[in-house]
Amino acid sequence: MSVTALRRAVRETVSGLPRDFWWLWTSTLVNRLGAFVATFMALYLTLDRGYSASYAGLVASLYGLGGVISSLGGGVMADRLGRRPTLLVAQSATALSVALLGFVHHPVAIAAVAFLVGMASNASRPAVQAMMADIVRPEDRVRAFSLNYWAINLGFAVSSMAAGFIAEFSYLAGFLIEAGMTAVCAVVVFVKLPESRPTAQAGAKEAQDDVRLGTVLRDGRFMGVVGLSFLVALIFQQGSVGLPVAMGEAGFTPAEYGMTIAVNGALIVALQIPVTRFIADRDPRRLLVVSSLLAGYGFGLTAFAGSVGLFALTVCVWTLGEMVNAPTQTGLVVRLSPAQGRGRYQGMYTMSWSLAALIAPLMSGAVIDHFGARWLWGMCAVVGTGAALGYGVLMRRLPAESPAAADVTLAGTEPEVRTA
Repeated sequence: MSVTALRRAVRETVSGLPRDFWWLWTSTLVNRLGAFVATFMALYLTLDRGYSASYAGLVASLYGLGGVISSLGGGVMADRLGRRPTLLVAQSATALSVALLGFVHHPVAIAAVAFLVGMASNASRPAVQAMMADIVRPEDRVRAFSLNYWAINLGFAVSSMAAGFIAEFSYLAGFLIEAGMTAVCAVVVFVKLPESRPTAQAGAKEAQDDVRLGTVLRDGRFMGVVGLSFLVALIFQQGSVGLPVAMGEAGFTPAEYGMTIAVNGALIVALQIPVTRFIADRDPRRLLVVSSLLAGYGFGLTAFAGSVGLFALTVCVWTLGEMVNAPTQTGLVVRLSPAQGRGRYQGMYTMSWSLAALIAPLMSGAVIDHFGARWLWGMCAVVGTGAALGYGVLMRRLPAESPAAADVTLAGTEPEVRTA
């Protein structure tokens, strides 16, 4: 592709999105650029504080449990209080709890504050996704979610590299820098982002009040999507859970694992925009089927890898599935959500990933210990195939995305950004 063609592709990918989206995108990027604690938390607990690996695992589990709980709580807050207040509360609480985590030393206090950090940091995700759906036109949502996903990975790639240098200087500095950058995100939200929650007119007030968590749980098709999302998330979690353990048992060094997994972030940063152009107008059912197969068989091929190069090749396969799956599935959640219930629906979807992050370490460790890594990779292939079949059946006769209803407007926005 020529430089001119590349510039045109980038311009077409980023053009036409509202200004509020770019402020939200900027907030996401800043947040991920400062995400140091998750990267060096295990090293901080074991090397700096002298705790055992088991205790570090317990803290990580409590962090994940906090995220599971706050997924639903954040979704409810986004619908009841609004997207903007939820973001402000969640980001302010994250900044305070991350800073506090750097100063507490007692093991019980560390575990308790880590749980609070997990709750606070994950509570903003349903609000971000719901706000993005509110302010972006239906036909642009997959593109917007892809760009947001690109920002997440770009920020994480940079912060992961910076975390090592910061940790060598001072772990406390890492906690305080993350707290400061999260506070900057809260300032951006407060100054630049208006409330976007759809507000119903008087005649539709009763319909708005009917969207509760029970409504979400009774939505059979959507809960099916949540279940399939959980299966796919279990597969993708193996990149940071099962893969390092399996490579370590096979005699590879941590540095070799680092080189292998770095391929994931590099590919996403390099290819997410072209992939976005490719998937923008395609059938989500087919995209989710293909992405599930790429995820399952990408990890399945790991059973035959015997060198860093072959491991990296398998990472390329499942990363392509990840790039297709993430924006497509988030867009599908919006498509299946009523406007006044987007926060709750996004919260339930976010919980599927948080729950997978909590269960995957236990599952992969047990399988590797009792049966060996090859069984884990075989299970990934089976689960990916099952998820693909599930999407193929569940997404038949997918309802068309409709324009904004006459009784729904967005608080604090111009009329032209009304959404379904």
